[in-house]
Amino acid sequence: MDNYRWLEDGTTPQTKEWVKNQLEYTRAMLDPLPGRACIEKRLTELLSVGTISAPQIAGPYFLYTKREGLQNQPVLYVREGISGKDRILLDVNALAADGTVALDWWYPSVDGKYVAYGTSLSGSEMSTLHVTETATGKTLPDAIERARASSVAWQPDNSGFFYTRLPKKGDVAEGQEMYNRHVFYHSLGTDPAKDALIFGEGRDPEDWPNVSLSEDGRWLLIEVSQGWTKSELFLKDTKSDAAPFRISTGKNFLYSGEAHANAIYVTTNEDAPRYRVFAVNPAKPERENWREIIPQTEAVLQGVSVAGGKLLASYEHNAASLLKLFSLEGKPLGDIPLPGLGSIFATGNRHDKNDVFFAFHSFAVAPTVYHYDLKMGTSSLWAKVDAPIDPSAYEVKQLWYTSKDGTKVPMFVVHKKGLVLNGKNPTWLTGYGGFNVSNTPTFSGARYVWLEHGGVFALANLRGGSEFGEDWHRAGMLEKKQNVFDDFIAAAESLIAEKYTDKDHLAITGGSNGGLLMGAMITQRPDLFRTVVCQVPLLDMLRYQNFQIAKLWIPEYGSAEDAKQFEWLYAYSPYHHVKAGAEYPSVLFMTADTDTRVDPMHAKKMAALMQAEAKNGASKERPILLRIESKAGHGAGKPVSKQIEEYVDIYSFLFWQLGMKP
Repeated sequence: MDNYRWLEDGTTPQTKEWVKNQLEYTRAMLDPLPGRACIEKRLTELLSVGTISAPQIAGPYFLYTKREGLQNQPVLYVREGISGKDRILLDVNALAADGTVALDWWYPSVDGKYVAYGTSLSGSEMSTLHVTETATGKTLPDAIERARASSVAWQPDNSGFFYTRLPKKGDVAEGQEMYNRHVFYHSLGTDPAKDALIFGEGRDPEDWPNVSLSEDGRWLLIEVSQGWTKSELFLKDTKSDAAPFRISTGKNFLYSGEAHANAIYVTTNEDAPRYRVFAVNPAKPERENWREIIPQTEAVLQGVSVAGGKLLASYEHNAASLLKLFSLEGKPLGDIPLPGLGSIFATGNRHDKNDVFFAFHSFAVAPTVYHYDLKMGTSSLWAKVDAPIDPSAYEVKQLWYTSKDGTKVPMFVVHKKGLVLNGKNPTWLTGYGGFNVSNTPTFSGARYVWLEHGGVFALANLRGGSEFGEDWHRAGMLEKKQNVFDDFIAAAESLIAEKYTDKDHLAITGGSNGGLLMGAMITQRPDLFRTVVCQVPLLDMLRYQNFQIAKLWIPEYGSAEDAKQFEWLYAYSPYHHVKAGAEYPSVLFMTADTDTRVDPMHAKKMAALMQAEAKNGASKERPILLRIESKAGHGAGKPVSKQIEEYVDIYSFLFWQLGMKP
C-alpha cells in the first residue's frame, strides 16, 4: 500500500498545504544555522568567477558564451575575426529580472549570418526557437514553440533549416506531449505551423532524433537515439524526394556521424565497446560498404569532427581527456597537448579552417580556452576564467579500489596539501553511475568552500558510466544496476580503510540518477554515512516511468510494467525499502517544482515516508528535510542567485551535521 501516492499530484490543495508545511519546517531548521552569512559571502566570491565556452566558427565570426560576475545567465558574444573586438549578440539576463530565462542552446548558420537559439522559463527546458541576425542583433519574426533541446542544421544559403521539436497539446494523445520528437524543415519568413515533416511519423514515440547537414547541403544525417545503448543513422539526399533511409545495422549499438565532402565519418561501438571510426560513401552507404579507418584503442573514443582537412578525435583514458589528430584516411598525426590531467568540455572547429579551440578544466584549474593552430602545430591561451584560489595548495589523486565482485574502480580524491590521514577528516563522496555519462575532473568554484575548510572531496567513477566504454556502461544498467551501488559502497569503505574519514564524518551527495544512488545508499547502508544530500532524485522506481519524460529512461532502468524488470526494480527501489523504526543518516532532499525531467513527487514521497517511519524521522539533530526550489527545474539554466541560495543551504547543513566550523 502506498500511503503517499496523493503527493504525486502537486496541484491539489492537500499537497500544496503539505508542501507549505514542509518548507516552513526546513527553513526553521536551516536558517538559524551558524555561519550562513560567511558561507554566502565566500560562495558569492567563488561563483563570481564566471564561465566561458569554446568559440564556434561560422564564416568570419567566432561565437561563444561567457558569464561574468553575478550575471545569472551566460551571454552570447560574437567576435569578427580571431583577434577582433567582442560584442554582445544575445543577453537573456535582460529578459527576466530574477534571471529565470535561460539560453538553452544556439546554432549559427554556416556563414554566421544568422543564429538560431532557444530560451526557456524557470528551468523548464521547454525552449522557444528564435533567430537573430548576427551583424545587427535583430531578431527575426520566426518563432517555434516546443523546441526542447532542439537540434538545428542550417542550409548553406541561409534559406532555412532542419530542426527537431515536440508536438503541441492536442497534436498527440494526452500524456504524449513530452515524446514524439520529429524532424521538420523551416523556411525563414514562413509560418512554422506549415513546416514540412521530414522524419518521425509512425516511429516509436520515445525515439529522439538529432540532425546534421553536410557543408554543401546535400546530405542530411539523422541520428536517432533509442535509449542509451542503441541509436540509428538515417541518411537523406536533399536533392531527392526519397525519404530518409537507415544506413546503420539495426543492432543494439550506438552510432554518430559527421558528413563531409564525399564521406560520412561514423563513430560507433559496433563490436568495439571503446568505439572506432568508419568512412562511409554517401552514394553507397550500405553497411557492407563501410570502411574502418580508426580502430578501437585502450582509450575510449568520444567522437570525431573534421577540422582543417583533418580528423579531430576526442578520447578519454582513465577518466581524463585526450585530443588526437588523424588524416581523413585515419592515419595518426599526433596528439594536441593538454595542460594536465583534466577534461575537455567543449571544442570549436570547422572543416575548412586551421583553427581548433578547446575548453579545458580540472579540479584545480578553472575553465580555460586554448587555440590550436593546425598549420603551425602550436597552442596558445585564448581566454580563461580567473578564480580566487591557489591551485598549488591542493592535491589531486586518482585511487583504485576493489568493488564487491572484484572489479577495480577508480576514484579521484582532492584535498589540501599536507592532509593528515587521521580517519576523521570530513569527507564528501559523490558519484553518478548511469546513462553512459563519464565523471571526469571538473572545476567547481562552490566546491572550494568545502576544500578550504579542510574537507576531502572524492568522486567515484562507477559502473554505468562511459569511463571505460560500453561494457562499463552495461555493467551498471537494467538487471546489473546493483553493481553501481556496490561500487559506491566500496568507495566509501575504501576511504574509511585508507584513514581519510570514518562513518561519522562521511557525507554523500548526488543528483538525478545520482539521486537514485543516494536513495539506495540511504536504504542499503544507512550505517555507513552520517549525512546525505539527495538532489532531484528518482526514488519510486515502480512508478517513475509514469511521470514527465521518464519513459525515455526505460532502456536504462527497465519498467515495472514488465514482470521480470519489476523484480530488478523492486529489489533496489529506495521508496520501497524504508524500514519502520530504522535509524537513517540525516537527509536533505532537494527538488524543484518546475522540473520537467524528474518529477518532484519522488522527493516528496520519500521525505514523507521517512519522516513518518524512520527512528529519526522527527529528529532535530539528525533530521529528514525537504527543500523545494521555485522557478527552477532539473538544474539546467539555474540562475547564479539561486545557485548561491542552494549551496548556502547545502554547506550549512553539511557543516552542521559533520561538526565543522563555517
